[in-house]
Amino acid sequence: QVQLVEIGGGLVQPGGSLRLSCAASGSDFSINAMGWYRQAPGKQRELVAAITSGGRRNSADSMKGRFTISRDNAKNTVYLQMNSLKPEDTAVYFCYAYRNLPSPVHYWGQGTQVTVSS
Repeated sequence: QVQLVEIGGGLVQPGGSLRLSCAASGSDFSINAMGWYRQAPGKQRELVAAITSGGRRNSADSMKGRFTISRDNAKNTVYLQMNSLKPEDTAVYFCYAYRNLPSPVHYWGQGTQVTVSS
């Protein structure tokens, strides 16, 4: 069973920065992709950014230029550097990991709260 441990949420002022990290453990197979979703109160969960083991990235248009995703494959850890944060970035951020062997499956972290407020 793969476990994901997220670190780095908290309270930050508008314009500030936060760095989230998520470490995956317990996988006997390679993790193909890792990334982040977020969910604000009353809204659907949305993709923030994702990255494959080969380094291919995908991110939501509203976050391009402000958020950067990176990954350390040796540590099975994904990072999300968030700059120029806005109040509308306030949400619970969930890490996920995807692998396709022995069968396709997504794993989810417990979520970490990010609050952007003055």
